[in-house]
Amino acid sequence: MAVVWSREEIVEAVRTYLLRSGAITDGFSGADVVAEPDNLLVTFRWRRDPNVYAVEVRFPTAPMSPWTGLPVTSADEWAAEALSSLAEELATGLVSRSRRKIRDGYVVLDARNAPDVSPPGFHLGPVPLVGAPSLPRRLRRRGTYVTWGSSEEPVPLPASETGTWLAEAGMDVRVPHRLIAEDRLACWLQAYVNNDSGHPDVGHAVASWQDTRRTTARLDLVHIQPGVPTEVRGALARLAVRTVTEDGALRVVTAIDLPELHELGFRPTTAGELTFDTIDLPPGTAH
Repeated sequence: MAVVWSREEIVEAVRTYLLRSGAITDGFSGADVVAEPDNLLVTFRWRRDPNVYAVEVRFPTAPMSPWTGLPVTSADEWAAEALSSLAEELATGLVSRSRRKIRDGYVVLDARNAPDVSPPGFHLGPVPLVGAPSLPRRLRRRGTYVTWGSSEEPVPLPASETGTWLAEAGMDVRVPHRLIAEDRLACWLQAYVNNDSGHPDVGHAVASWQDTRRTTARLDLVHIQPGVPTEVRGALARLAVRTVTEDGALRVVTAIDLPELHELGFRPTTAGELTFDTIDLPPGTAH
């Protein structure tokens, strides 16, 4: 069955849904919808990230949901389904895991065949900083904050109770503990083997805020255990940069000099450190 709605109707339906208050998901702010020959270019801002992002959505060729494949009866219904699909993608790390290209000032995201945030065989995620006080540490360490039926509200955990499993695995957690005490921790990530037990723990990365406006972040630590593939170290660094960018960092600096950081786009400074500007620009454009 052919689509009976005009492209103008589809563009207007998507734009109306996109710009609706509370549309899509938390952290999403719709910007515009641009019609291209074969696609809609949906542009948006994400959390406090300084970039303007875009995703390509193909015009429908049949009155079917681009999300579920089920029939839809109007351009409005198709738009709601298309943007519900985008919400699901954003919830599963679209901005962090996508391939990127710059077009007309937008960072166009393409999740097709993009590598996962976590390398094969491993899992990366934040070190939990809050939890239910009575929750066993074996659950707390993986971010399970409350148990079913519990009336406890998650609360900030004492620094001494965060990341203790990493310390037990032989990793130094003094830097993140100090940053928590100073209220300067920007992110603390952990890596572990992706199996039924989530063991062993194999690495972590830490970043801090360098200014009160929280626009400059410092990558303080990127560590993997002996024998762990360097891809895990690169993935930790990349996710740390993406995390602080989504929280508003315009620049990331570090005294760490690793090949993976140069591959990410870090460049030497006159101060003997490395720096990375989080606003994506076309190749050859000066920051």
